Amino acid sequence: MAKKQKIQTNQPMLMEPVVANAKGEIFELPGFAAAAMGGQEPLLMTRLNTIDMPFGSELMMLPDRHPMVFNLETDCFETLRENPYAPGEPLFAVAVFNSPGNVNRHFCAYDTDEDKDLLPLFSYGAVGWGGEGFRSAAIEVDKEKRQDLRLMPREGVVKGVDKMRALYPENRLMRHLERCGLEYGCPAAKNFFLGRFEAPLPTSKACNANCLGCISFQEENNLVACQERISFTPSPEEIAQVSLEHIKKTENSVVSFGQGCEGDPLTAFHVIEPAIRIIRKETDQGTINMNTNAGMPDRLEQLFEAGLDSMRASMNSVRPDCYTAYFRPKSFTYADVVKSIDTAGRMGKFVSINYLNCPGVTDSEAEFTALKQFLSDHPVNMIQWRNMNFDPRAYCKIMEAAGGASPALGMAFIITELKTLFPDLIHGYFNPPRERFIATAGR
Repeated sequence: MAKKQKIQTNQPMLMEPVVANAKGEIFELPGFAAAAMGGQEPLLMTRLNTIDMPFGSELMMLPDRHPMVFNLETDCFETLRENPYAPGEPLFAVAVFNSPGNVNRHFCAYDTDEDKDLLPLFSYGAVGWGGEGFRSAAIEVDKEKRQDLRLMPREGVVKGVDKMRALYPENRLMRHLERCGLEYGCPAAKNFFLGRFEAPLPTSKACNANCLGCISFQEENNLVACQERISFTPSPEEIAQVSLEHIKKTENSVVSFGQGCEGDPLTAFHVIEPAIRIIRKETDQGTINMNTNAGMPDRLEQLFEAGLDSMRASMNSVRPDCYTAYFRPKSFTYADVVKSIDTAGRMGKFVSINYLNCPGVTDSEAEFTALKQFLSDHPVNMIQWRNMNFDPRAYCKIMEAAGGASPALGMAFIITELKTLFPDLIHGYFNPPRERFIATAGR
């Protein structure tokens, strides 16, 4: 699919496309310029809208997707189905899965047939070759090294696992976190055994939503869950043991319900509420956080009363139709999510939005207009910029069907504008400890 528009190019600022052959071998393609996408249309990648590929990021070949590039001879975007320097050799698009703390500015430029299966559940950032290394179309939103793999040596994790086995041989939640850390490589589980930052508290076997991009449960669209969902409900005592171990040995500690290996934690209210009371009876230290769909405001209010310090509500959009099209709630509505946020603000709790980003949707004029109004009307302390783990071109079509077409303003633009319009709003990636809370709730 060629794009015939002429584009003024500053060739020293351009980069070469990164592509792959059928063997999965990744290489740059001279004679062409790298392209990216912010919606359904391609655009040029440059040194100005990219950064050195962050450490811990991974390159991925996209199955059955062909790279869209900019042809420097014809001044047009085009799709390359085979290598122009090796006729007959098929070419495939390559994307970058950016490491935590980096939000996609653009996604990978690729073309596909309409009947192809959806891409696996990852985010697909745009990447180019800058002459001395790979460059990613990303924006760093959080410098904290909470999930820097260089600071998570396996021998340290194993040592922590051995210690917890000796102290708590019967604690099933500890055993679950062992598998998360050692088999799945979960950074949150690793941090628990290393005594760093934030510890995970998965509890829920069930969920009250049917998210398109759920990474722990899939039954449709050829998609496969990235990890197994927890198969049991830990007891309040098991939850409290994990929490207290982490809080007592970790400075500025956070313990969080709501992880990738579970459903929504509010469905496990019956064990979480007494667990929080056990923790708070033992100590007033540490931050108890919940990552949630926020569809049960009455239960959240009771958890806040028991000692829950903060909540992070997952949202792909603040437009009700777009939100519903992605989360597909079973027993709650968008209005319940808003009520939960307002309840947290009324009770003086710290509120974050887990804002699932896809360039072309998140930075669309319609979404940004709605977001500005939402932040003016509701007590949000922080936006956590997270990359949407879903086939980006398919997602853009789904959101356009739900909320209408709207031009993209650019991710960098909307983040900069938000900082000006809402100077107290925190931008980041990780759940902060309460030592870093800013009391803007109820403004």
